[in-house]
Amino acid sequence: MPDPVVTRFAPSPTGFLHIGGARTALFNWLYARHLGGRMLLRIEDTDRERSTEPAIAAILDGLSWLGLDWDGDVVFQFSRAARHREVVEGLLASGGAYRCYASPEELAEMRESARSEGRPARYDGRWRDRDPADAPAGVKPVIRLRAPQEGETAIVDQVQGRVVWQNKDLDDLVLLRSDGTPTYMLAVVVDDHDMGVTHVIRGDDHLTNGARQTQIYQALGWSVPGMAHIPLIHGPDGAKLSKRHGALGIDAYRSMGFLPSALRNYLVRLGWSHGNQEIFTDAEMVAAFDLPQIGRSPARFDAAKLENLNGHHLRETPAEQVLQAIEVILPDVGPARGLGPHLDPELRARLLASLPGLKERAKTLIELLDAAYYLYAPSPLALDAKAAAILDAPARARLAAITPALAALPEWNTASLEAAVRAGAEALGVKLGQLAQPLRAAVTGRGTSPPLFDVMAVLGRDVSMARIGAQARAEGVETTPNAA
Repeated sequence: MPDPVVTRFAPSPTGFLHIGGARTALFNWLYARHLGGRMLLRIEDTDRERSTEPAIAAILDGLSWLGLDWDGDVVFQFSRAARHREVVEGLLASGGAYRCYASPEELAEMRESARSEGRPARYDGRWRDRDPADAPAGVKPVIRLRAPQEGETAIVDQVQGRVVWQNKDLDDLVLLRSDGTPTYMLAVVVDDHDMGVTHVIRGDDHLTNGARQTQIYQALGWSVPGMAHIPLIHGPDGAKLSKRHGALGIDAYRSMGFLPSALRNYLVRLGWSHGNQEIFTDAEMVAAFDLPQIGRSPARFDAAKLENLNGHHLRETPAEQVLQAIEVILPDVGPARGLGPHLDPELRARLLASLPGLKERAKTLIELLDAAYYLYAPSPLALDAKAAAILDAPARARLAAITPALAALPEWNTASLEAAVRAGAEALGVKLGQLAQPLRAAVTGRGTSPPLFDVMAVLGRDVSMARIGAQARAEGVETTPNAA
């Protein structure tokens, strides 16, 4: 039996969980779930100056909202510094590492010399075989890996194929800084080994790191995990993804009204394919996902495609779940719309009843919430430009003419409302739309809405009649029964 698959997502908490990081987490999560393995979460917080608690919280919150659960406790890399130093001490004892006393000035001179000669800047190994007795007094050394100088280092990447580096082009990298703190390269290897990681899935900007880390694994006599370096995400113009393209935090996509299921579906198709299938449930993604199906070319972010996909997921998601998603973002988006951070029971019930119609037309939760304005709008109801144009004097007169019939309805439901309005239009000698459109404008304040009679039924008799009456009584209205 092969060892169970263990993947890991290992973000640095120096900012929010961005869209590229979210896709990397998703790919790790899917691969582990596909093979019945585990995905671990490690916060790589060794950069103490840039790592922040708010960033850690944002990462954990973003993953949780996106629905990407991890196995076991979160591992914090900084807390393992003693273990990292222990490993380096073992390398020093075995000769796999050495102390380097090169001064900052010497290193700067090496870089300048390489630049002037058109060579890559590399450490020249001057302390590699030097007698430690020559060490200058009072200087704290760094610890460097004694990397192989001949031959090649290769990784067989499950996305990029076999990638080879000549060892003469890879210098002796620093494992411990002069203050005793571990470098990223060392910490990643030790942590991945100790956590039992079998597959490292990350962006292809780490490809060269794969070679350097392989050398550390080999120096320690440890098995090298499988690697899969996935192409980065580019903008629609082919340039590196930036904020102007949509390189925002996951929290921003949540506040813009995207559903987690839609974002998962969109992200999985950024660089991975399964035939021509575009729309996936979670179960379908888990069943189909594998690393060889990831392409080598950068994926392109398309905001319009994400919106369209989100609209599909809105339509397919049960109303109660959509409402719960709205309630998640309400503290952020509600105040700008005159809503509090929570829905009162009456408004919640109205919104839930209206969702089947509302979610047919919306692409995001924000669009849906704005389309539901009529449910929570304060009095007097503000009209948009289209509604104001509809409610001219003849239209207001038709409202006044239908008011008595609506007020006299024994039951206020979709069927009775439609029957009354149809009869009213016939009595007035007008087409149904000539009465229904002013009614829509009066009760919603908008020129378009979900089906009118559903809207009026959800609003209820009192609210609907008050809004219709307010428009029918507006200045210049003629209230003759046959106004057309």
